[in-house]
Amino acid sequence: MSGCRTLTSNERDAASAPHEAGTTAHTIDSRDLFRGATEIQIVHDGAIYRMKITRQGKLILNK
Repeated sequence: MSGCRTLTSNERDAASAPHEAGTTAHTIDSRDLFRGATEIQIVHDGAIYRMKITRQGKLILNK
């Protein structure tokens, strides 16, 4: 996957910094989600969304 890189320690700290009212955002590497595929389906609130990795290495989410 082009465009993928390892997060720096500062980026990891920023990603896990508290957000709303003491909650913490979870950081998941896209490689763990896609596992070699270029498209996955995500179910959210009963709706199916498609997430794709473009040729340029960007992510696109469609309902």
